[in-house]
This record gives sequence, C-alpha cells and structure tokens, in this order.
Amino acid sequence: MTISILVVDDAEVERLLIEGVLCRNPNYRIVLAENGKEALRRIEESPPDLVLTDLVMPEMDGVALVRAIRGHHPQIPVILMTAYGDESTAIEAFEAGAASYVPKARKAERLLETVARVVEHAMAGQRRERLAQSMLEYHCRFALENDPLLIRSLVDQIQERMAGLGFADLVERIRIGEAVEEALLNAMYHGNLEITRDELNRVRAELDDRLLVRFVEQRCKDPRIRERRILVVVQLTRHEARFVIRDEGRGFNRMFDVPDDAGAFEWGRHRGLTLIRSLMDEVEFNDAGNELTLRRTRNQGRIVQQA
Repeated sequence: MTISILVVDDAEVERLLIEGVLCRNPNYRIVLAENGKEALRRIEESPPDLVLTDLVMPEMDGVALVRAIRGHHPQIPVILMTAYGDESTAIEAFEAGAASYVPKARKAERLLETVARVVEHAMAGQRRERLAQSMLEYHCRFALENDPLLIRSLVDQIQERMAGLGFADLVERIRIGEAVEEALLNAMYHGNLEITRDELNRVRAELDDRLLVRFVEQRCKDPRIRERRILVVVQLTRHEARFVIRDEGRGFNRMFDVPDDAGAFEWGRHRGLTLIRSLMDEVEFNDAGNELTLRRTRNQGRIVQQA
C-alpha cells in the first residue's frame, strides 16, 4: 500500500535530506512543499496520508499550518520537525493538533520510527471509524511483558475502543495513543529494564531496529528483570479516558524536574515527557516515580502535578 507524505520545509537542503530518509521505505510517496501556503494548496489538490512539517517557517509557521489542517482536514495527522524552536512553541503546536514531533538533530534515527508509528495508527484508525458506535464503557487491566510489540498492540486496542465509544476524532485518538505509547515505552525501557537515556540513544543511532530488539532481549535475561511487568489500567467512557501505568523498576526521582533549555529540547532528551504533558489533560506520578496516571477529557485544560 502506498502512503503519501507531504514534507513542508522552507530550506531546500532539509527537504531533500528528509525525502532521502523517508525514501528508505519503498511504500512512501513523498511530495515536497516549501511553505505552509503551498502545503495547503497541495492538500486541496490531493490530500496526503500524513504531513511532516518544519516548525519555524516564514509566511505561515508550523503552528499555523497545524491549525489550518486540523480545521479543514482533521483526518490528516501532522508531525512536527523541531530544530531550534523552544518547548513552549512546540507545546502550542500540540495544543493546535499536532500528532507528534521529531527533533531535526535526531531525524536519522527517529524520523522513520515516528512516521511509521503515526501512519500505522492512522491506517488502523480509519478502519476503526467503520465500527458501530455501540460501546458505553471499557475497563480493563493488563500485565504486559517487556515487549514493544505488545505495547503497540495495546495502544491499537485502546484506539479501537475509543473509536467504538466515539471518543474524539481520528487525529485526536492518534495523539492520545502517542502519549500512552510513550508512557508505556518509558515504563519498559527506563523502569523495568533500567536502560539509561544514553544507552537507548546509542542503540537507536545505529539505525537498525534489530539491534534494539536484541538489546531488550539481552536485558530481559537478567534474573532481576525478566519477571517484571508493566501493569496497566485502562478506563474509557464517551467523555473520559484514564490510564494508570506502573512499572516494577526502582522508580525515578522528580520526574517532572525537566531542564528548560533549548539544547535538551532540540536533541529530544525529554521528548517522551513533552509529548505526555502536552497531549494529556492531567498527568500525575506517585511518590516513587514508578506509577503514572494520565487522564484526558473533552474541553478541559491540562494539569500536571506530582503526588
């Protein structure tokens, strides 16, 4: 199946570099635009499956483009590429409706992964739109093994249940799925498996997913770790989504004490927490730092707190 991706960046070199990375997947058809206005014209002519846009551009920046796409083409997810925009600007774009973001400094190792994830959720979401809106409530508990594929399957199931309940639109459900998946991966990598951020970045920098799979498998052989599970509680209604995610690791101290520096944000060192805090209404860690509660309701402001 061919996936159409519209890449929007005012720098020609960046557009071509991004196109080169995406073309590694033969199923992607890449369309280029040099600014937001041209992007909107191309969307009107032939709507893509996904838009990948720079944040800082003349005439129409990434935030304005996200708002325009969400207003007129809400079924199209948008991924931001951030080079030097600060966290507050990116958060504004998330609030406007962006599905995810990739730091340009990490595009080689994170771009294909993020695009594949959002595209997969979007394609699955479009199928879920055809389900009958008959469910009234969904409540389930899981004890997941440390396997990224199980995490992806759970997120797919959550999005399917939200679609069945008629909770939000497709892109909004993708955004919620992004936040939940980041929280689950954080619980697995940094909680149960005790993998440091630097270790994870070194493996990802090799651009070979098999190395990350083998790294996780090797870590799971540790007798202290192999029986650990990710405990997940999912509660969904037509008006609220609530998730409790607990790992069995040693916990973290001051999870929300994130440095407010552009360098850390540009290099994606706090990408997961940025997504979670931006896309959920309420985010709360327990004292030990190994249990995270996420809550999303309609038309409610975001609250971040630490128990």
